[in-house]
Amino acid sequence: MKHVNLMIDSREIGAADGRTFDRLDPLTGAVATRAAAATVADAVAAVDAAQAAFPAWSETGPNERRAKLNAAADLMAARAGEFADAMMAETGSTKGWGMFNVMLAAGMLREAAAMTTQITGDVIPTDKPHNLALAMRQPVGVILGIAPWNAPVILGVRAIAMPLACGNTVVLKASEQCPATHQLIGTVMRDAGFPPGVVNVVTNAPADAGKLVETLIAHRAVKRVNFTGSTRVGRIIAETAARYLKPALLELGGKAPLVILDDADLDEAVNAAAFGAFMNQGQICMSTERIVVQETIADAFVEKFAAKARALPHGDPRSGNVVLGSIVSRDAAVRVKGLVDEATQKGAVLASGGSLDGTIMPATILDKVTPAMRIYGEESFGPVVTIVRVKDEEEAIRIANDTEYGLSAAVFSRDIPRALRVARRIESGICHINAPTVHDEPQMPFGGVKASGYGRFGGKAGIDAFTELRWITIQTGPRHYPF
Repeated sequence: MKHVNLMIDSREIGAADGRTFDRLDPLTGAVATRAAAATVADAVAAVDAAQAAFPAWSETGPNERRAKLNAAADLMAARAGEFADAMMAETGSTKGWGMFNVMLAAGMLREAAAMTTQITGDVIPTDKPHNLALAMRQPVGVILGIAPWNAPVILGVRAIAMPLACGNTVVLKASEQCPATHQLIGTVMRDAGFPPGVVNVVTNAPADAGKLVETLIAHRAVKRVNFTGSTRVGRIIAETAARYLKPALLELGGKAPLVILDDADLDEAVNAAAFGAFMNQGQICMSTERIVVQETIADAFVEKFAAKARALPHGDPRSGNVVLGSIVSRDAAVRVKGLVDEATQKGAVLASGGSLDGTIMPATILDKVTPAMRIYGEESFGPVVTIVRVKDEEEAIRIANDTEYGLSAAVFSRDIPRALRVARRIESGICHINAPTVHDEPQMPFGGVKASGYGRFGGKAGIDAFTELRWITIQTGPRHYPF
């Protein structure tokens, strides 16, 4: 069992009232982590520490910020095993997913480091004589990052890396389901040489989340909120931020469609579908949740896909080399199984999987799914993917867009102009041609539309999100006034 404290002003301390909460291992039910349950006073103290550190950090040169971010990337990579162990204990993930998390998160730190010298402005033509007009980007202050459990290192780092590169200070509100993993990010940043108060980490008991998040957002020093998580909670974050007139960047749920047209390479489509649907037990915001396939090739695709799915090993990730590990909790597993059972009761055909052993579910495929089934529209966030058969390209586009979500999508076709035409009509922030729906790189503008949120992480889009664009003029000579 790990013991986790808050990290405020680079000091690891317990909650003000001494309370803790337990995160249970989803497979064994044993206590994986005992973490400090922050009070409202602790939340305020974390923001106060970040606010006190902001003036000096915002004036730190870009190369010093770059050096610290690169040092953090090196330290994170060196501690990859520690991160993977924490993830396996807290979320039931496979070791491979943990190691991938660290690799991509380290890349995000290095990308942020590279962007420190790319925070540029413009000289704007003006009609005023002797006037120099500038558009300048400046750090805004304290950034609140709220990260989820499903890709905890990737998304925890994404919540803070670009804000730090831009000269802001940060408070990371850890997920209640992986407090040790998220606190380890704070430890790495501290050990990499970030000054006290620049990076702060707050852990909280699940029952306290609402009041702590509102306290953090309401604090006058918090200037931006970035949240990755469910659409249900994202709406609460957006409403709260709006009440305090705080800009929010939201990356929320998904129901990603993979469209397979009648001229697709089926073997490539099968491989992409399996990776997109079953990586991390389907618990990725970009996971392939819906396969939309033209009916002339549907039987051949389902036969190949089901064979692939049945061959994927599943089980306790600590017992051997499995592809599918544990669903994050017993409650989540029961919910996913309920969606599968309801669909089969209404006529869906179970092409593979469908069983549940505790929190372990094999790769599950539901064929011939219809809008009458809950899983057609609800995000399952589990190792199950649905197949909807369509007559033609137009119906494929309509079905792909028949969802409240719009994060990621994919289209398979040997005819690239055709695939691009379809991709442009799919309502999503991200779309891949002849590639899986699950794809992330640090430099890409990552984000969704519709109920998948708004704003973009990554590269120069991240600079836009975490700086203030200001218009500043310099009058260099006499100016005419009308009176």
